[in-house]
Order: sequence, then structure tokens, then C-alpha cells
Amino acid sequence: DVDASRWYHEGVDFVLKHGIMKGMGGGLFQPNGTLTRGQLVTTLYRMAGEPETEGDSPFTDVDMERFYGKAVVWAAKNGIAKGVNTTVFAPHAPVTREQMVTFLARFARWSGLELQTGGSLEDYADAGSVSAYAEEAMTWAVDKGILTGVGSSTLAPQGKATRAQVVVMLHRYLAE
Repeated sequence: DVDASRWYHEGVDFVLKHGIMKGMGGGLFQPNGTLTRGQLVTTLYRMAGEPETEGDSPFTDVDMERFYGKAVVWAAKNGIAKGVNTTVFAPHAPVTREQMVTFLARFARWSGLELQTGGSLEDYADAGSVSAYAEEAMTWAVDKGILTGVGSSTLAPQGKATRAQVVVMLHRYLAE
């Protein structure tokens, strides 16, 4: 289901080749499917080399036996991902574009990268709908070319991130 002529193809090849993401089973990648919060932290956990993680999840809705269990604990302990509140992570909820970028920016900081930005989001018609917690991360990602808008003038920060959008963003980040 991955079209070799589409804008996301190189990103899909990259994440599969490096074991960063996997398909959805049955020989499908589902590039237009949404990515969940649990899938995103699992992807970042794989990028980190799947470090040993001890302890239980601080979130009541995280099943440690699921594929995302250790990844959520790791992400929470390292400040990469926060819950939707103090007790709920919502691992099965679609990740928004601003959450996706914020988790990646926190991962970059965790990896030792200093997030320096000199840009702004003012060129995007919906810049005002970026949540306060995500402004720095969104500005960084746009400034570095990791995130581009949906169309030519919107960021769609509250929109659900597709698997294709995530792989392209990760490829841009890792190729930087």
C-alpha cells in the first residue's frame, strides 16, 4: 500500500530500513492512517536504541504488556512525553501534529541537541491555534525544515498526524 511515486515513499523506506517503525501487519504500512500516541513514543524509543527501563507507568491507562508499555515509561521518565493529564497517557488516541513535533523536540533535547530557533510561525494562517506548550517546538521544526505546512499556508497543529507525515518528519530530522 506504499506508492513509490508519492511524497512519503523515501521516508517510509528510511524508517523501515532502520527499524524505527514497522508496518501494521498483513504487509501494509498504512501511510494515510493516523499514528497513535503510543506508536509515536515507541518510534522514539526505538530511535533511542530501546534503553532498559525500570518501573511502572505513571499512567493508569498504560498496559505494560502492550508494545508501547516500556516506551511510555521511558518517555515519561525522560521528559519526552507527558500524559493528557497526570494519570492518563491516552496511548490509543491519535497523536496531533503539535504533539508529534513536541515529542520530537523533547527527544532532540534529550539526545543533546540545543533547540535554537530564529524563525517564527507568522507565515501560517493558523499559527494562533498552536497550543502554548507546542510553540517553541513547532517554531524549531518549521525553522529547521523538519515540519512543513499542510498546503502552503497552514500547520494544522490540532490535526491528526498521519503515518506518512511522521515518517517524512523523522527522515528530515535524522538526515539533518
